[in-house]
Amino acid sequence: MPIDFKKELETAARNMIFVHDPDLLIKIIVRMMLDKIKVEHASILLYKPERQAYVLTVSGGSLAKKIPVGLACFDKDDSLIRFFRERDNRLLFNSEVLTLENALSASKSSQTKERLRHLLGDVLYQVRLLETVACVPSYYRDELLGILLLGKKKDGSRFNGRELDFFVALASNMSMAIRNANLFRELKSELDKKHQLFMRTTIALVAAIEAKDNYTHGHTTRVTNLSIEIAKKLAQKNRKSIDSRFIESLHIASLLHDIGKIGVPEQILNKRSSLTLGERNKIKEHPMIGVTILKPIKELEHSLAGIKYHHERPDGRGYPDGLKGDQIPLIASIISVADSFDAMTSDRPYRSALYKNDAIKEIKKYNHLQFNPRVTEAFLELAQEGKF
Repeated sequence: MPIDFKKELETAARNMIFVHDPDLLIKIIVRMMLDKIKVEHASILLYKPERQAYVLTVSGGSLAKKIPVGLACFDKDDSLIRFFRERDNRLLFNSEVLTLENALSASKSSQTKERLRHLLGDVLYQVRLLETVACVPSYYRDELLGILLLGKKKDGSRFNGRELDFFVALASNMSMAIRNANLFRELKSELDKKHQLFMRTTIALVAAIEAKDNYTHGHTTRVTNLSIEIAKKLAQKNRKSIDSRFIESLHIASLLHDIGKIGVPEQILNKRSSLTLGERNKIKEHPMIGVTILKPIKELEHSLAGIKYHHERPDGRGYPDGLKGDQIPLIASIISVADSFDAMTSDRPYRSALYKNDAIKEIKKYNHLQFNPRVTEAFLELAQEGKF
C-alpha cells in the first residue's frame, strides 16, 4: 500500500509540536524514516552550539553499529557543512536535496565550476564514508540547523520525487520544531532567573508564531498593549480584582494567546481565499494546542485561562468549551476584546481592514453577546479618551 505522505507529514508535524527536547525530537524523526521509508539507516548532523559543530546523531540502522552517537562531528568549515551553508545545493541542483547520483554527475560535468568540482570531491568522500545516498538540509531562515542523512532503501530502489519532496518538507518542519524546542527549553530555565530575561524569551516565542503567519505581524504586541490598558482601566474601578499579579498574568497570556497556531498548517494560516469548514475547525484547535504546549510550565498556570478561553463568548457560542457569561475568566474576556478589535482593524488575506470607528461600533454592537460588558465599557472609555 503506497504511503500517504501528506498524512505522514501532518502526523509528524503534530507530534513535533509537543516535544521540547531536541535530542528526543531527532530520535522520533529518524525512527519514522526507518519505519516508513525503509532505509538501511537514517541519521542527522545536528548543530550543537556548545560544541560549535555539527554532531552526528545516529538513532538506528546499520550505520549506528559503526559510528557511536556523538562521536563524529563536523565544524562550520567542513566541506559537507560549507556546501549546504553556502546553498551550493540550490546552485547546482536547483533543489534542497543532494543525492549521490546527482553529486557524481555534477562533479564530472564540464559545466560545473572548478571550485564546486573540488568541493564536490570532498563532499562525495564524506558522503560515501557515511554510507549516505541522500542529504537533506534543515534551515531556520538562513541558518543551517542540521542535515538529514539517508542510507540506501532496503529494497534497492532509488528515492522517487514524492519521497524527496517529503524529506524536504519534513526537514522544514524539523527546523521549526528544533527551534521551538530550544526556545521552550530556554523559557523554562529563564523562569528561575530575572523576570526581564523571561519576558525576552517569551517575545522570542511570539516571533516564532508571527514568522509562521505572514498576516499577523505585530498583532501580538498590539493585543498585549491594548489588553493591559483595558486592565488598568478596570483597576481604576475595582483594584481588588485587578492587582499586579493579574496584570503580569494577563501580560504573558496576551503575548502567548496565539502560541497554538504553531500547530496549524501554514497553508491554512496564510490562505488568501475563504476557509473551508474543516480549515476553520483546524484553526479553532489553537487555544487547546497552546494550553497543551504551555501546561508543563508550572509558572504559567495563572496565564493559561487567558490562552484557553480567549475565543469564548458570553452567549455560549464561543470555543473550545462554549462557556457562558461569568463562566468566562476575566483575563480571557479582556484578551477577547483586544484580539477582536485588532483583527478587525488589520488587513487579512481574505478582507480589508475596517476603519477604527467602525470596529469600535462592532465591539459595542456585540456587547453581552460576544464581549463581557465590563470589559466593553472599559474599552469604550479608552476609545473616548483616544488611548488607542
